[in-house]
Amino acid sequence: MKGRPHGRPLHVESHHLLKYATGCMSPLSSTITADRLTRLRARLADAGVEAVVLTKPENLTYVTGFAGSAGVAVISQTAAHLIVDFRYIEQAASQAPHVAVGRASGPLLDAAAAVLRQMPVHRVGVEGEVMPVAAFRRLQAAVEGADVVPLDGVDHLRWQKDPEELAAIRRATEVAEAAFADVLPLIRPGAVERDIAVELECRLRRRGSERVPFDVIVASGPRSSLPHGVASDRVIGAGEFVTVDFGAVVGGYHSDCTRTVVTEPAGDRHREIYHLVLGAQQAALDGLRPGMTGREADALARMVIAEAGYGDAFGHSLGHGVGLAVHEGPTLSPREEAVLAPGAVVTVEPGVYLSGWGGVRIEDLVVLTENGCEVLTRSPRSLHEVRA
Repeated sequence: MKGRPHGRPLHVESHHLLKYATGCMSPLSSTITADRLTRLRARLADAGVEAVVLTKPENLTYVTGFAGSAGVAVISQTAAHLIVDFRYIEQAASQAPHVAVGRASGPLLDAAAAVLRQMPVHRVGVEGEVMPVAAFRRLQAAVEGADVVPLDGVDHLRWQKDPEELAAIRRATEVAEAAFADVLPLIRPGAVERDIAVELECRLRRRGSERVPFDVIVASGPRSSLPHGVASDRVIGAGEFVTVDFGAVVGGYHSDCTRTVVTEPAGDRHREIYHLVLGAQQAALDGLRPGMTGREADALARMVIAEAGYGDAFGHSLGHGVGLAVHEGPTLSPREEAVLAPGAVVTVEPGVYLSGWGGVRIEDLVVLTENGCEVLTRSPRSLHEVRA
């Protein structure tokens, strides 16, 4: 295997798997690209691998700037290659000018293997969490003398957000909240869940969301006990909880928010459960700080709900990371031992779900600071009683 200086055109076998293109302006500056490549290369050195093949779209975007739906990157200590097919060659050249962009005339993994065969590498890492077994075996066979091994922790590079990422997340949060404010007057007895969801999706796009990041949840009455109860044809009744879970995407970055309202007349039990969840969330917001584990963060809210006798009704984690993916690390979970660091953006979303009656979830987006956390979500959290 032979090395090549970074940036020079790559010669491959006679079937010409790759043709390289020149780039132009990219959303990632050279400084940001260099920093992310440096941190990825440090991860490679720690794992004892000489190169990594990236296929996960979020990791491709993070490391190279390319935001298309089909691509593969090969990163070593001295070179960085992004390989796409004909559909994305101009986009890749524009978005990723600080890496060598190549066009594959055949399968992307075959092109990646061609790059690896011209590198002095003997141990190659792949994203073991996302690469299918068949693809893993195909790559192993194609690189011949090199070992292909799963590489853990690549996603961890994205856990701490830089100022540009935070700005995009803040804007996505603002867009989502404005869209929700637009549709809040439509949530009333007699309205249909699906109609509210459709209108919210429309408002999200009109307010500036690049797309709808996940199926909008609108779950009313007994259906509000379904944590992921996507909108149905159910007609909202009086004296019911209505849970709405929504988000936006700006600059490729997500937001995530949940609000639960109640249609009049609200009963004592509605107020009891709502204020229990709100109190649990506030306890988490007050105690959340860098240096604690995700398990310790989860316990801040879980303890409040358990002490009130509803521990079994809070069956999901307190929160998850948000960024280029709407669900990423770190998690605030009873099983998460990773230590939280400043710059991490996570949801704080305790819930209580009572089968056959209803449920409450309140979800805000926060960024960890040096001493605690800043709540990015500005939508009011107090119990909103909807009038007919």
